[in-house]
Amino acid sequence: MDFINELRWRGMLHDLTPGLEEALAKGNVTGYVGFDPTADSLHIGNLVPVMLLVHWQRAGHNPIALVGGATGMVGDPSGKNAERQLLDIGTIQHNLDCQKEQLESFLDFDGEHAARVVNNADWFKDISFLDFIRSVGKHITVNYMTSKDSVKKRLESGMSFTEFSYQLVQGYDFYHLWKNDNCSVQLGGSDQWGNITTGTELIRRMGGGHAFALTAPLITKADGSKFGKSEGGNIWIDKKRTSAYKFYQYWINAADAEVSKYIRIFTLKSQEEIQALEARHAEDPGQRILQKELAADITERVHSKADLETAIAASGLLFGKSSKAEIEALPEAEFLSVFEGVPSATISRDRLASGIAVIDLLSEITGFLNSKGEARRALKENSISINKAKVTEDCTTSLADLIGGKHILLQRGKKNYFLVSCN
Repeated sequence: MDFINELRWRGMLHDLTPGLEEALAKGNVTGYVGFDPTADSLHIGNLVPVMLLVHWQRAGHNPIALVGGATGMVGDPSGKNAERQLLDIGTIQHNLDCQKEQLESFLDFDGEHAARVVNNADWFKDISFLDFIRSVGKHITVNYMTSKDSVKKRLESGMSFTEFSYQLVQGYDFYHLWKNDNCSVQLGGSDQWGNITTGTELIRRMGGGHAFALTAPLITKADGSKFGKSEGGNIWIDKKRTSAYKFYQYWINAADAEVSKYIRIFTLKSQEEIQALEARHAEDPGQRILQKELAADITERVHSKADLETAIAASGLLFGKSSKAEIEALPEAEFLSVFEGVPSATISRDRLASGIAVIDLLSEITGFLNSKGEARRALKENSISINKAKVTEDCTTSLADLIGGKHILLQRGKKNYFLVSCN
C-alpha cells in the first residue's frame, strides 16, 4: 500500500516535509504519534492520529504510539485559548495505563511491523532541568519558538513558561526516538505541525540527521462546530464514559454533508467499496446507507460485534418496535443510556406490589400526564404504551411489569417517554 496516496484519497493528508515520499519508497520506516494523558480514555477526535498509525502499519512500516507521561506534566498549548489545568502524577499514570490498553486494540503488536507503546517519562525522568536547558535549549532560539502558531495565538492573552517550553519537550521526544529507535517520522494533527517541526530541527541541529513530519487536517463539522462532541460532551472510546448506543448514534446521526468524509477517515473500506456505497446512498438518501455502514463498522472495531448488536437493539427502543423481553435482554447501562434525560419518577416496591391502575400511574403517582382526565383521553386515543406495548384504561400495573426488576417505561405517542424506577 502506498501510504501517502492512501491518505490523499481518504482526505487525511494536510502537510508533509519534502523528501518523505522518497524515504518511504525505499522500505520500512519507523514513525510515531504522541498522545497526551489528559483523560483516562481516548475520544473519537484521537481516532484520526490512531488511524494514521493504522495505515502506517498497513503500508509496511513500524508504528510507535507515544503516551506522554512527561509532556502530560507540562500541557500542550496547541489549539487552546487558555492554560489547561495540570494533573497530578497519580492521575497521569492512571490515564496512561487506560490509554495504552485502548491503543493496543487498534494496532498489531506482533510480526515484522509490530507496533510499540512507549512513555516519554522513561527518558525524561533521568534528565535534570539544567541539563535539559544546556544540552537541548541552546539549539533552539526564542525567535524560532515564538514564530509557531501555537505560541503566537497565545502571546496576547498570556502564556506560562511551562506551556511555552512544551514544543521543546515534544521536540526532544522526536530526537530521542530518532537517536535510539531509528524513528524518522512524526505524524499528527495539523495543529501539531509547529511542535513536530521543532523536533525535526532538533534532530538536524543536535544530531546532524534528517527527519520528516506529516499531518492530517483537523476535522470540523459542516456547520463549523467541533467534531467529536455531542450535547453531553466528548464521545469517548471507553463505553463506561460513552455507551455503545450513544457511540453508535453519533455516527448514525452524521449529516449527509459529513458522512462521506467520515467513512473515508474512520473505516478501512477501500475506495471502490466507498464509492459503491455512495452511489447506493445517492439513490435513496432516506435509507441513510452511508451512516449505517459507518456506524456499524466503527462501533464493531472500537467495541465489539456484541456491542454493535446491543447498540442496534437499543436504537430500536426509540425508533422501532420492541417487546418487553427484547428490552430486558439489553444491559441495564444501555437501557438507561437510551433514556438518559427523559422525565422520570421513583415509586416504592410495596406500592407497586399491590397494583396501580394505569390512570393513577400516568397522572397522580408519576406526573407523566397532568390529570386523570388527560390520562383517560390519551388511553381512549390508544396512544399510551407500557414497555412498548399498547394498554387500555382497565390496565393495572404490578411488579410483573418491571424491566429487570427495576424500571417501567411509559410512552405517549412516538416520542414522549417517561421512566418509572422502583426502589
